[in-house]
Amino acid sequence: QVQLVESGGGLVQAGGSLRLSCAASARTFSDYVMGWFRQAPGKEREFVSGISGSTGSTYYADSVKGRFTISRDNAKNTVYLQMNSLKPEDTAVYYCVANSGNLVSTRPKLYRYWGQGTQVTVSS
Repeated sequence: QVQLVESGGGLVQAGGSLRLSCAASARTFSDYVMGWFRQAPGKEREFVSGISGSTGSTYYADSVKGRFTISRDNAKNTVYLQMNSLKPEDTAVYYCVANSGNLVSTRPKLYRYWGQGTQVTVSS
């Protein structure tokens, strides 16, 4: 069982930045693919970014490419999402996800572990 705890959400003006963190309780953190999804009111949950454990390969949704950066610190069992140039349409609850293996997927059902979510609100 892996527990994920997110932090770093909040309210920011358009054009601003936030950094989300997700601490994982996994015994061997590097064995897990980590990622971020988000869900805005009235919308489906969508993939934001993912990072593999072994190679550190990163993947991004087109809507955040060039603005968001995912990274991980395997020594600290933590994954980060640096969000720059934030837009009002980035407003959502952001969820940290994890799954064993090395496959980054955009499909939420393929991730076994989910955090409780952290709210990000971007004002115009």
